[in-house]
Amino acid sequence: MKVIVYEYAKCSTCRKALKFLDERGVAYDARPIVDAPPTRAELSRMLGHVGGDVRRLFNVSGELYREMKLSEKMKTISPDEAIALLAKHGKLVKRPFVLVDAAAGLVGFDPKAWAALFPIQR
Repeated sequence: MKVIVYEYAKCSTCRKALKFLDERGVAYDARPIVDAPPTRAELSRMLGHVGGDVRRLFNVSGELYREMKLSEKMKTISPDEAIALLAKHGKLVKRPFVLVDAAAGLVGFDPKAWAALFPIQR
């Protein structure tokens, strides 16, 4: 299983998520979300995992989101425009952002959802 985790080193939620994976012995490729955001293809793939709701991919509590006044723009922005913004600005992406092969994806850290995808190996 190939696991890619886009994370931000200063994010406490990302650190909790990586610790969660480490405790379960899950091998992953950690990538810096600000320096190397998810690609448009990866974002589109994740969009399928979140039921097609592009708003779920955004870090709505982030400073850049507020600076760009995206809460107002989200009413009229197309999914393609949203994905282009996310691919350009890693700080806009909700984190951690995790892709598991082509089968699954998670945004944010919900321990229950993560435990379902990454059960403890015995």
